[in-house]
Amino acid sequence: MGLLDYDFMQRALLASLMVGLVAPAVGVFLVQRRLSLLGDGLGHVALTGVAVGVLTATSPVWTALVAAILGAVLIELVRARGRTSGDVALAVLFYGGIAGGVVLLSLAPRGQATNLDSYLFGAITTTSPQDVAVFAGISVVVLLSVALLGQRLYAVSDDEEYARAVGLPVLGLNVVLAALVASTVVLSMRVVGLLLISALMILPSAIAQLLARSFRETVLLACLIGVLVSVSGTATSFYTGTPSGGTIVLLAIALFLLVTSAVTLRESTARRRHRRRVDVHDAHPHEHGTACGHPPVPHGDHVDYDHDGHLHAPHHTGRGVHYDEHGGHPVAAPPNR
Repeated sequence: MGLLDYDFMQRALLASLMVGLVAPAVGVFLVQRRLSLLGDGLGHVALTGVAVGVLTATSPVWTALVAAILGAVLIELVRARGRTSGDVALAVLFYGGIAGGVVLLSLAPRGQATNLDSYLFGAITTTSPQDVAVFAGISVVVLLSVALLGQRLYAVSDDEEYARAVGLPVLGLNVVLAALVASTVVLSMRVVGLLLISALMILPSAIAQLLARSFRETVLLACLIGVLVSVSGTATSFYTGTPSGGTIVLLAIALFLLVTSAVTLRESTARRRHRRRVDVHDAHPHEHGTACGHPPVPHGDHVDYDHDGHLHAPHHTGRGVHYDEHGGHPVAAPPNR
């Protein structure tokens, strides 16, 4: 039987598709703001929400969502209004979320916290139809928010001072972005786990930045890469029996390393070619002139010289004279006089 023959795998693939689409769409703004670890911090706060859900026998998804959004809003208010720097506030979020989750789970009756690993590391095959419905709702809200506020969120992420100078509500947009990150964390906790969600938010965006030429291209390419690694990682985990979250993240890391190596090699090759062209120009055996024996060819505001079928243009620099070689043969060269 194929993986689509199982109902739980159909739900798993649908959940991974939504997560792969939403996580990079939000993560690209975190990469722009250099707040790549914010997803990790909110993941730890969501752990406290999961513990509240376990203690109260309610849906951990909803309690985690409330806790993560409250934590996101709090950290933005502290960062904007308080005297604490952003990294210190993020550290408080990290450790406070872990401590709260551990303490609350210790109060739960024995046996109620047995499913905690599924939230920490992901257990996509346990996704219920109710979870899929909640994930779909979160996905629609997050994607619509990014579509409507994307340009403003980018302006704030790129330069807060400029955004404030042109009249954008910087604090409000930062709170909205933090709430979107919190929602994405909760959406992803069943797929990749609270401890790995930041990787799925950041790696596709980092890969897209290496390849895209504009921010719009970056967002679209990041979402495409996110869907690719999420769905393929989920399918791979089905056949290999490995955890879905770890498999997805390892695929994303492998793709990141592959693209980084390819881009580095391409840039290195381009630099070597440029250096060879400069060396050829600088190593020209003699200076062209009226008595050099090569036919002059008028070219705009200067004169080129037909050197063995190639046009050479002299340029004077601080290091002396070098010659730029124009491609192709001259169409018509007047006789040397």
